[in-house]
Amino acid sequence: MNRDLVLVLDFGSQYTQLIARRIREQRVYCEIHPCTLPIEQIRSMNPRAVVLSGGPSSVYDEGAPTIDPAVFALGVPVLGICYGLQLMAHALGGKVERSSHREYGAAKVKIDKAVGPFHRFAGGESIDVWMSHGDKLTELPTGFVGISESPNAPFCAVAREADHLYGIQFHPEVVHTPRGAELLGAFLFDVAKLAPSWTPGSFTEEAIGIVKATVGETGRAICGLSGGVDSSVAAILCHHAIGARLKCIFVDNGLLRRGEKESVVAMFSENFHLDLTAVDAQERFLSQLKGITDPEQKRKIIGRVFIEVFDEEAKKVENAAFLVQGTLYPDVIESVSHKGPSAVIKSHHNVGGLPEKMRMKLVEPLRELFKDEVRAAGEALGMPHDVLWRQPFPGPGLAIRCLGEVTPERLEVLRGADAIVDEEIRAAGLYNSVWQSFCVLLPVRTVGVMGDNRTYDEVCAVRAVHSIDGMTADWAKLPYEVLGKISSRIINEVRGINRVVYDISSKPPATIEWE
Repeated sequence: MNRDLVLVLDFGSQYTQLIARRIREQRVYCEIHPCTLPIEQIRSMNPRAVVLSGGPSSVYDEGAPTIDPAVFALGVPVLGICYGLQLMAHALGGKVERSSHREYGAAKVKIDKAVGPFHRFAGGESIDVWMSHGDKLTELPTGFVGISESPNAPFCAVAREADHLYGIQFHPEVVHTPRGAELLGAFLFDVAKLAPSWTPGSFTEEAIGIVKATVGETGRAICGLSGGVDSSVAAILCHHAIGARLKCIFVDNGLLRRGEKESVVAMFSENFHLDLTAVDAQERFLSQLKGITDPEQKRKIIGRVFIEVFDEEAKKVENAAFLVQGTLYPDVIESVSHKGPSAVIKSHHNVGGLPEKMRMKLVEPLRELFKDEVRAAGEALGMPHDVLWRQPFPGPGLAIRCLGEVTPERLEVLRGADAIVDEEIRAAGLYNSVWQSFCVLLPVRTVGVMGDNRTYDEVCAVRAVHSIDGMTADWAKLPYEVLGKISSRIINEVRGINRVVYDISSKPPATIEWE
């Protein structure tokens, strides 16, 4: 694929993905790779610029991640951020020392020379930034000059203009550095002379071409379609590429929300004209879950049975040699990260185990994209807003929202309550402003009074959170009147629930889902 590349080398920073996202937001294509990438491979990738991420290490730590100094002789601009600055200076002969005053959080940086990434700034001005370091650069390598300073770091930004080498001690990628995007833009466009050519439209055209070339003129592919954003966009993109040679399989595991199967079938079969088979496997899943209360056991059973059902259906498709999956870029990054920006925080909901069992060639048309880019690609493909902005729904479905044993009766109670939460959140105009909103059925019975009768029914917990990527989350401050209406409707309309509570815990320490 002929496109300009910015290479982000990862040294273990929690912000590495954020660096890539900020570069992509400037409509410039970038990829994250581990700092251990051999220099020969880096040269073969022909990057137009290189960014060195931060990291938790000190350059003097035993086993600290390092870099081949040949990176600085590639003849392309290099920007070192935080640890990246310190490592660049250390590798080129400068001196890094422990700082007597560590800097974590908001700080002020004075710009001494408006050059390089600071080209759009005024010399002498101070800007607000976000710091996170315990070491500082105290002696510059040959040819470098200081271009900014903070009260605790005399060389807060440095430059060797002749070689287009730059380093900054603070983090321009976080929102707490208000002019960070402007600084990154100056590096990309003024220093590296890149063009903002990475767009959803250009991506979809390229991806469609790649799928065509991969599957060939006669090849057939299978896609597990759940109705979620990732699998939906992957399916539509592949349908644009190979048309009727794509077979989609929707597995009804009995753990779906009310009306979900019908809406997915109508959307993709009738509106998008995909070749879609909906498999009714409810009894098979629920019989396997009978008597199971342990969350991890639930997940393993659901994953195993899904693979069995999917494999059986796939064998009915003649000459299908390719499997389409909605793998996203964060999943790819985690598999190559150096001491991961996040070692594994959660298990992914992709169809684990399918490629090895089915021996099919993988087609992952979205593997270069972040979630927001997937939605943008979907828009470029003409997909409707309600499909692209559907709230995330866990792979194990309602099984992990039905705490305790999963039975058909308890699932029906949960579906009724969940439908009310969805209706009221949408009616209040809040659906698109929260990351997820749902309810959980608890295996806890409490005493209640309805009319003149005593009740002893289960408890429903309502959960609504704000998040960007699901890795962290804060509980949503829903209006009292909305919460009141949700509670009133659930208790009055859903038999089996007589008490509603609201979950006000954040992630961490809690998780978004309860199991």
